[in-house]
Parts: sequence; structure tokens; C-alpha cells
Amino acid sequence: MNKYTERLYNGIIKENPTFVLMLGMCPTLAVTSSAINGLGMGLSTTVVLVLSNLLISAFRKVIPNGVRMPAFIVIVASLVTIVEFMMKAYFQSLSAALGVYIPLIVVNCIILGRAESYASKNPVLPSIFDGIGMGLGFTVGLTCIGLVRELLGAGQIFGVQVLSLNWFTPITIFIMAPGAFLVLAFLVAGMNIIRKKMEEKGKPLAEPAGCLNGDCANCGQAAICADKKEA
Repeated sequence: MNKYTERLYNGIIKENPTFVLMLGMCPTLAVTSSAINGLGMGLSTTVVLVLSNLLISAFRKVIPNGVRMPAFIVIVASLVTIVEFMMKAYFQSLSAALGVYIPLIVVNCIILGRAESYASKNPVLPSIFDGIGMGLGFTVGLTCIGLVRELLGAGQIFGVQVLSLNWFTPITIFIMAPGAFLVLAFLVAGMNIIRKKMEEKGKPLAEPAGCLNGDCANCGQAAICADKKEA
């Protein structure tokens, strides 16, 4: 597996941001009431991820270390603004459905996390593939949750009625907030089963790292956190 394919596999399977690293939970739970919303949010985030990784990697030797996080946020915010305007111009209904969660991509921990941990330390092309992999992993996660919620909550898939209302009674809780937690829980449980099988084959998936479990070994903010703990 070459390094570019490895970056794609890493984002979609090994370190899937939704089912493995449990990142970006706010949009994951809020916008996945339908598959099209999940797909739209995932692809929007993917575009920002790829372009931000590209720019941050390209300018990684120019951006002073002391202001790298503000610089990253400015780059991401600029890209998110462009994506938001494009969606309002060409995908009005989707833009209205996603609402405030489009501008909130700016503070999505997946984007800032990849900028800090990968793009700022690696060449442009691998960083682009890293963004594609993580973005597709996020898109797959949101779309899967949206598919299940929409199917059980309305009998539809991408707005098309697939379960006849003559015999199927929609379970409306699945298109409400509690349904998002239920579906996410079952899908994460499924991912854990896959993790166990891969571990048995000697190919374990990644464990959550960094602030999720107190492991600062690969975190760019480790020195800052240490200073705070000492204070």
C-alpha cells in the first residue's frame, strides 16, 4: 500500500473520524435527519479539508510557529465562507437545511486537528490525500447515519419513498434528536465488532489519541497543556 492509498484507507477505515475517533459529533448528530443532509455536510467538510490541508502544507514553512493556530483558523474561515456562498447560490434548499452548521465548519475539530497534526508537518500531495481520506470518512459516517434515520423515520432514502406507508408506520423518533444518538450508538457498536475482527487478523484500527485519552505524545499543543498543568 503506497502512502497515498494509505492516507485514504486511514481516513475512511482505520481512523474514521465519526465511528473510530468520535470527532465532529455536533454536525454528526444535528444534520443527519436525512441522507442528503449528511451527504451535503460531509462533502462540504471534505472540500474545506482538502483545500485547507493544501494551503497549510504549502505555507507550513512560512507561517511562524507562534501564530500557526490563528493562521490556520483564518485559512479555514476563508474557505468555509466561499463554500457557504457557493451553497447559497447553487444549493439553496440544502444550505437552508444545514443552516448554521455550514459556518461552524470553521471550528470543526477534524479540520483543525488534521491541519495541526498532519498538513503542517507534511508535503502538499500527501496532505491533500489525507484531507480526501478524512473527508470521505466523515461523509461516509454522516451518510450512513442519515440513511438509517431517514429510512426508519420516514420510510425514505434520499427523499424517495421506499417503504410503503400502507404497511409501514414511520418511527418518528429516528428523525428527532434521540434517534441520532441511537443510530450512532448502534453503528459505533458495529465498528467495534469490525475492530475486534481486524485485531484478530493482526490489523488493529487506531485507538483514540490526544486529548480524548490524555495522550499528549503526538499533540502539537502538548507544551501548552504542560505549562497549564504546572501553573
